[in-house]
Amino acid sequence: MKSQVVTFLINCPDQKGLVAKITNFFYQKGFNILSCQQYVNSIEDTYFMRIRLNADGTNISKGELENSFLDLAEPLQFNWSVNYGDKKQNVAIMVSHTSHNLYDLLERYKEGRLNCNVKMIISNHDKLRHIAEMFDLPYYYLPITKETKTKQETQVIDLLDSNKIDLVIMARYMQILSSDFINTYKEKIINIHHSFLPAFQGANPYKKAYDRGVKLIGATAHYATEDLDEGPIIEQDVKPVTHDSTPVTLKRIGADIEKLVLARAVKYHLNNQIIVSGNRAIVFPETGE
Repeated sequence: MKSQVVTFLINCPDQKGLVAKITNFFYQKGFNILSCQQYVNSIEDTYFMRIRLNADGTNISKGELENSFLDLAEPLQFNWSVNYGDKKQNVAIMVSHTSHNLYDLLERYKEGRLNCNVKMIISNHDKLRHIAEMFDLPYYYLPITKETKTKQETQVIDLLDSNKIDLVIMARYMQILSSDFINTYKEKIINIHHSFLPAFQGANPYKKAYDRGVKLIGATAHYATEDLDEGPIIEQDVKPVTHDSTPVTLKRIGADIEKLVLARAVKYHLNNQIIVSGNRAIVFPETGE
């Protein structure tokens, strides 16, 4: 195997000797352990590990490594995945009217702060095409109505599949995705919304928040599920506000928080820092990689 960083994500029932068995396996295969992060959910008696390995000098193919690891994994009831760090994920960004998340993601991408290939921008409106042109990216305008929803989603899926998209980012794409769409890309769709949900659903949430005199506003990034705003939470943040805040200033502060929260969530996903367990996302902190 060429010199590269290999990342294993593992979760299983908690049991004695897991760390010794796993680390000894990789030692025997000639890997150098760069970092080993662990978490035990004592309530559910479940063990989680993220282990990063230097493959430099090993003489084992990917297939041989995975087949050997299966011999360890099966009796210990591992759920596991491996990433070899040898290719960037292909990303599609879906938007509607608002541009702040799109601008922020594309700026970070162009600066090399997101380890991916942004392949396209998809929208149900033509309003943000100029941003795609600014960053020299394809922009697909696919309008949607109640009558054309199924057809439009089929068009989107065809685009995603033909471009081998690994991650879909809903950067304020203001449409509810169907169950079929979401299940096609399970744990591969990240959504962002303000943290007022479910208290301030619908139109003008910041006006509703102002009317209630909220003291905190924030944002939540999560994986999309059939219950669109109730999927595993990846990242959240909040900021205190006061009675001086207007609906306009609340919206501005909320947009700034959204940008940071969404960018962090996307980065965690791209860096293989997340294990989804039920409706919870276990997010391992960065280790300087």
